[in-house]
Amino acid sequence: MSRAGKKARRKTISSEFFTTIAVVLIFGLAMMCGVQTAMSTAYFVRERQSALTAVLDGATALTQRFAAQGSIVTMPLNDEALMENARSGFELFNTSSGAVVFVADAGGNVLLHTGAEDFGDVKVPADLLAEMDSGRDIFEKGTLGGIYPRRYYTAGRRIDVGGSAGYLFAATPMDALGAYVGDMLNMFLISALVIIIVCSVLCVVMARRITEPIEQISQAARQLGSGDFTARAPVTGCEELADFATTFNNMAARLQNIDNSRGQFMGNIAHELRTPMTSIKGFIDGMLDGTIPESEYRHYLGIVSQETGRLARLVQNMLDITKLESGEVKGHPRPYNVWETITDVVLSDEQRIEDGRIDIQGLEPGKMLVYADPDFVHQVVYNIVDNAIKFTPAGGEIRFDVHQEDAMVRVTIENTGDGIAPEALPFVFERFYKEDRSRGLNTRGSGLGLHICKVLITLSGGQIRAESEEGKWCRFTFTLPAGEGK
Repeated sequence: MSRAGKKARRKTISSEFFTTIAVVLIFGLAMMCGVQTAMSTAYFVRERQSALTAVLDGATALTQRFAAQGSIVTMPLNDEALMENARSGFELFNTSSGAVVFVADAGGNVLLHTGAEDFGDVKVPADLLAEMDSGRDIFEKGTLGGIYPRRYYTAGRRIDVGGSAGYLFAATPMDALGAYVGDMLNMFLISALVIIIVCSVLCVVMARRITEPIEQISQAARQLGSGDFTARAPVTGCEELADFATTFNNMAARLQNIDNSRGQFMGNIAHELRTPMTSIKGFIDGMLDGTIPESEYRHYLGIVSQETGRLARLVQNMLDITKLESGEVKGHPRPYNVWETITDVVLSDEQRIEDGRIDIQGLEPGKMLVYADPDFVHQVVYNIVDNAIKFTPAGGEIRFDVHQEDAMVRVTIENTGDGIAPEALPFVFERFYKEDRSRGLNTRGSGLGLHICKVLITLSGGQIRAESEEGKWCRFTFTLPAGEGK
């Protein structure tokens, strides 16, 4: 199936939220309905049993009254007047409570009953008679062994009237339970319908409150994806969504900074490449069109060679930075004496130092172990010393200092000269940042050397900083993990 087809089938958060709440609500209402029905049914049965027991109590008292008048209801009444009198007395319970009352003899034969239904010749089951003979009242649900044509709740007990044992029963139809439960369900359904409507409205409102911030974040994400790095999401909604929006905005801000840095980086590259290439093209064109005489070729070819070397160094520095920041270059740290690197760099620049009549101070090689990649440290020391030589005036000095502070070794390289302007100090380690008066930030350099130093020192687990007093001195200090014990 195509991606468009799959996307078309996806549900929105609002629909998912509404569906989930609806399922939970309906399931909860169904459970409540079931529990309520069961509890109501049990309550109704207990109430019927209690009511029928009360009828039995009244009917029992009435049988004793009939006995005092000469009517023993537990025995066949041959006198029609006595039979009608007893039936009329029991009819009072039928009228007041809706209960059918009847009397059976010791054999289970129905002697008299109220109500319009014909009980026929069916006898009361013997097991029920035996249970009542034990002195307990009974409460049964059903047709009582076929006595009733339909289902009844029946309460019964043994009675002794005038020395004759018999059984008294009170019964009420079970149809009333259905009507009771039906009325209860109707009220429940009406209430449930009102609850569902109100909850549906609340779900729509709540879903809107939840999805609106998400939609705003999604819209901001689409703008960000289309290249608009100024897009931001409003920080609204619940705590989680507000945190989400804040995280998104922070990410967008970082991407905007990266995009700005990339644009600045590309502009700086174009500028750095254009300047030497313009010089090279101008000198070569001058030699080709005769503007530069042949006697000056050697001089200008030397300038072309210098500019070509500058281009090569610039490209190499950019490649080095790219590899370092992408993690392609892995350091191989080991314990070694950092004075070896400092001494090697100074000796390699000995001729430049002598030509510039620069005095070297503090070069007292000893043993100071650091735990770092020697190649990384060599590049850092070389770049800093190279800048120091460039900007130390004739008769000036370059001073070295190495000492250990706790678990770190601090290396300081300081030179006299114009120093760095205060406004330039915070930016000396940024790529392509150059300021004519600042050490190492000049029109002859690429503006990448100090940035490379910062990256290498960071990879080595240390820190680097620049200090200066304009017109007097400039100092670079970096730290490396001590190598003792490693």
